[in-house]
Amino acid sequence: MKIFTCKNEFNDYFAIIIPYFHHKEHTMNAFISGFSLGFSLILAIGAQNAFVLKQGIKKEHVFIICLVCALSDAILIFFGVSGFGYLVEQFPSLQTVAKYGGFAFLFVYGLKSFYSAWSMSHELSPLDQPTPSLAKTILLVLAFTWLNPHVYLDTVILLGSVSTKFGSLAPLFGFGAMSASFLFFFSLGYGARILTPIFIKAISWKILEVLIGIVMLSLAFMLLGL
Repeated sequence: MKIFTCKNEFNDYFAIIIPYFHHKEHTMNAFISGFSLGFSLILAIGAQNAFVLKQGIKKEHVFIICLVCALSDAILIFFGVSGFGYLVEQFPSLQTVAKYGGFAFLFVYGLKSFYSAWSMSHELSPLDQPTPSLAKTILLVLAFTWLNPHVYLDTVILLGSVSTKFGSLAPLFGFGAMSASFLFFFSLGYGARILTPIFIKAISWKILEVLIGIVMLSLAFMLLGL
């Protein structure tokens, strides 16, 4: 146990220990703020989340899908915290390319979902269909992530600008946001299998495909401001 022999020694001790706890508190605030903001930005239903949910139910390449989504988010968050958001603001053409590329991709995928819902046999369970190749699945995940212009606004510019208020603790803020992405995507991907008993019936898949199609087309036209 620490025994103080004089008042000056007592003051010197607290002069050291108080800034330590003060710094530790700011450190936790930076991490928690990054985690909370990052989690809230990816929580909303979107094209990427709908795809992860669907593949999680089908139990197809779940780990790789979740890993690619989380790593993509981590890269974008790193760019944002590192100041890449400033470049995106200076060169709007980057968002324009992503805007129209994202529209084309989401529009085609939305139509594909409606076609799947219409053509799917009531006797055939989608769980028994051939699993798409890993390469094709990864390309789809990358397209859902990198062709979404909102990801540059939310993940790069918004998170990047908020991180500046934490000064030297900005990297910890970014790490908190990255942690939220990993937790969310792996929870969504592996938690989706709880719904598997419901999707034994093909009619459930028809409904899911229609809902996904609506989400994809809605997001596609939203990108164009329609």
